[in-house]
Amino acid sequence: MHMFKHILATIDLKDEDSSVRVVKAALEVMDDVNSLHVVCVVPDYGLSVVGTYFPENHETSMIQQATAALHEFTSKHVPAGIRLQHIVAHGNIYEEILEAARQCKADLIVIGSHRPALKDYLLGPNAARVVRHAQQSVLVVRD
Repeated sequence: MHMFKHILATIDLKDEDSSVRVVKAALEVMDDVNSLHVVCVVPDYGLSVVGTYFPENHETSMIQQATAALHEFTSKHVPAGIRLQHIVAHGNIYEEILEAARQCKADLIVIGSHRPALKDYLLGPNAARVVRHAQQSVLVVRD
């Protein structure tokens, strides 16, 4: 019997290898009556100086692209028949992951440990913050 009913898998569309490992780990701790929720976060550039260089509809377009890419990712890596919810969030990465977990009543968050560029860290900054602040159990998948 599995103790986790709603599992939130965090997907980084720029790091497919890590995301595949996250989804595989999530699938290993669930059975077919559980729900898998996959979230990817489109960073919020609106408040930064960078935001002023993008056209006004840029973030809407990024969210639409992320939604399409997330569906494409799950169609490749999540078996048919799994109860699946796609969540595309927009804003601060770790805050949006925690909010998505709250909204879907997740009892487990599965997250990759870091980006390849952060080899010196045990955990990337977003994973570390999710572990620190989550109300739920967190499974960190090592690269």
